Amino acid sequence: MDDVDSVQAQIARNMLVSGDWVTARLDGVPYLEKPPLIYWTIALSYKVFGVHDWSARIPMALSALALCWVTGAFGIWAFGKRAGFYAGLCMATCVGLFLFTRVLIPDVMLTFTTALAMWAFLRAIDTEERNPRLWAFLFAASLGAGLLLKSLIAVVFPVGAAIVYLLLTRQLFSWNVWKRLHPFSGTLVILLIAAPWHILAMLRNPPYFVFTLHSGPNSYHGFLWFFFINEQLLRFLNMRYPRDYNTVPRLYFWLFHLIWLFPWSVYIPAVAKLSFKPIDRASRARLLSLCWLGFVLVFFTFSTTQEYYSMPCYPALALLIGSAMAMENAWVRRGTRALAVIAACAAIAAFAIYWNVRNLPAPGDISSALSRNPKSYSLSLGHMLDLTLPSFAYLRTPLLLASVAFLVGALGNLRAQGQRAFLASALMMVLFFHAARMAMVVFDPYLSSRPIAEVLLNSPEGALIVERHYYPTSSIFFYTDRTALLLNGRVLNLEYGSNAPGAADVFIDDTKFATLWTTQPRFYLVCAQTSLPRLQNLVGAANLDIVAQSGGKLLLTNHPLSSSAAPGPQPRL
Repeated sequence: MDDVDSVQAQIARNMLVSGDWVTARLDGVPYLEKPPLIYWTIALSYKVFGVHDWSARIPMALSALALCWVTGAFGIWAFGKRAGFYAGLCMATCVGLFLFTRVLIPDVMLTFTTALAMWAFLRAIDTEERNPRLWAFLFAASLGAGLLLKSLIAVVFPVGAAIVYLLLTRQLFSWNVWKRLHPFSGTLVILLIAAPWHILAMLRNPPYFVFTLHSGPNSYHGFLWFFFINEQLLRFLNMRYPRDYNTVPRLYFWLFHLIWLFPWSVYIPAVAKLSFKPIDRASRARLLSLCWLGFVLVFFTFSTTQEYYSMPCYPALALLIGSAMAMENAWVRRGTRALAVIAACAAIAAFAIYWNVRNLPAPGDISSALSRNPKSYSLSLGHMLDLTLPSFAYLRTPLLLASVAFLVGALGNLRAQGQRAFLASALMMVLFFHAARMAMVVFDPYLSSRPIAEVLLNSPEGALIVERHYYPTSSIFFYTDRTALLLNGRVLNLEYGSNAPGAADVFIDDTKFATLWTTQPRFYLVCAQTSLPRLQNLVGAANLDIVAQSGGKLLLTNHPLSSSAAPGPQPRL
């Protein structure tokens, strides 16, 4: 898909091709925002399976599986087989894990390292553990790997939750606890894993030390300042530049977890009936999970937030919910009944939408039936607001499957209790996720520029220009494996790197574009369909030949294609 999905995939390819595993680049411009471990894992997948969109997703899929496993294993060790199985089931089939692994963001990997760190911490300080040094080493290794995934929060979350736990259990100043954690050798392990890349990135992207909190246009202070001050401190304070993100209102951020953990969030009230007094392994694990959950949520209450930022607390919720589900008390039974009602309402709603759109025409692709809400696109789920009732005419099959899925869940939770009801809920989610996957295929022309890229690959040779910044049509770069000139694109994510010494000169303005477009060599331009009037005023309608259109995007050329060279019939607006 366009945006961050193709950005991550293309950075990994650029690293593999260039041999530069330190500095990420997009279109020849340094991209210094993120640590490299996600790029390295994708590049390794390319090395094994070749460069494909599906091979880019293998590390994400393996990370999701590992996360579900470690959540279940943690639960089995802490609560027993049944509760551990429920915790793993909750993690594997919740909405949040499915939704936020559809794009190549490192948060599921971070969540895995956080969960592993929390389990390793609890085992390291457990007086019954025979090999605390091994678990202390694993705790440190998880923090080191997390630093290469999401930087400082990968340490802040586990360490912060652990300190709160030790404070509540009156062990913060216990010599025996710190002795079992091996903090000095653990710090060495963290540095051995994470420090080499940070040092190399600093040395290759000077200046090294700049002491300022000013963040603005046309400035370049090197890697170290941008990575730590701008991207972490100023982002936390909501002062980062460029302002290419939005924040979810605090109340919604908290309440959305009822959706992200659905269907298992109906059992959250049962968690209140659990024991959190640290008198045995199970209650200690529950208390740690509560500290873990609370620390992450409170942290983001005082910071900028996206919908998926709190993913590292999902395993904590899954462990608490799995422990409660194993009790099968009155609150769990009430949760099962509530889920039956919710699933029944969802089944009725999905079928009602299907019935209302069953005879509506669905010409072209779904983009023609969607609304536009660009102010919401800085949120990860902003495109959900683009849905209209006519757009569901393109989603008739997914709607039917979703209604069947919810019907299965409703009947299963109405007729059964305990494990059978839980398995019915899991089956409901598997079917629903398949319906959602089918819907994403329908959205492909809107969320991806792949159809445009395929036409471009089959067109005569010509230089490529992309309107505005890199992200909105980033899959063009991935599927064509080309560089491009960026028309008025020196903004947002690439602005800072564009000021770096040696950055590729790929940015052009309207004047330069008009000069290039009216010359003899062939150029192609990828732009939004809404930009056509502006471009016609700039270079004249006669100089804009439409090669293809898809998902509200156009592929234009400055010289008409001959009938023999044309990739297909010329579309009309």
